[in-house]
Amino acid sequence: MNLSGKTAIVTGGARGIGAEIAHTLAEFGANVVLCDIPGSAAEQTASDIQAAGGKAVAVFGDVRNASDAEMVVKTATETFGSIDILVNNAGITRDGLMLRMSEQDWDDVMDINLKGAFLMTKAVTRPMMKQRSGAIINITSVVGVMGNAGQANYSASKAGLIGLTKTTAKELASRGIRCNAVAPGFIESAMTDKLPEEVKQTYFASIPLKKFGSAKNIAHSVAFLASEYANYITGQILHIDGGLLM
Repeated sequence: MNLSGKTAIVTGGARGIGAEIAHTLAEFGANVVLCDIPGSAAEQTASDIQAAGGKAVAVFGDVRNASDAEMVVKTATETFGSIDILVNNAGITRDGLMLRMSEQDWDDVMDINLKGAFLMTKAVTRPMMKQRSGAIINITSVVGVMGNAGQANYSASKAGLIGLTKTTAKELASRGIRCNAVAPGFIESAMTDKLPEEVKQTYFASIPLKKFGSAKNIAHSVAFLASEYANYITGQILHIDGGLLM
């Protein structure tokens, strides 16, 4: 999966799955632009990629703002000459039962997880259309398909990403731009480490492969969808979940 000469933007790329995606794309030769909020570890992650021989820059911006989204894309094209890959990974959780969920918790999750992906996709559309090529990968979730108690906002945002993926694929296919999504299941991360042990065991019992996934599993799937190996794949949702949703 040779991505040499390609430039990728990874939102929420400072840590966790986003950082692993950034590292992996750089390992396959891509120039990487890490987009995250001020105060994040984006600069450190970019420095780590550079130390490993890759090319990366950190850009601070809020994906909820159209001007920030355009600034990130402009920085990518001015720094590396093109924008070939967009990974909409930025996301947050504000969990709680609907009865107690505040409007602010709903709005925050929808704005970052879904509106942010829309604005970033819109920002890359024009340069990708001009070069008549591009790959957009949205990071959704299995809960966007099956729902999850206590995550009405998160589940809705991830379900919305699936609809956005398919619509983007249909609108941009004629210009050589592909759009797909990766739907992680239970992936070991700082976020899942905080879950009670009984919750983890409930998930574990539902996974046919009897193991949790890793951030690297997601990163390799993203790299595949960004590569020429996937040049006849668009509008698809790739479930990386150990068989959870079979």
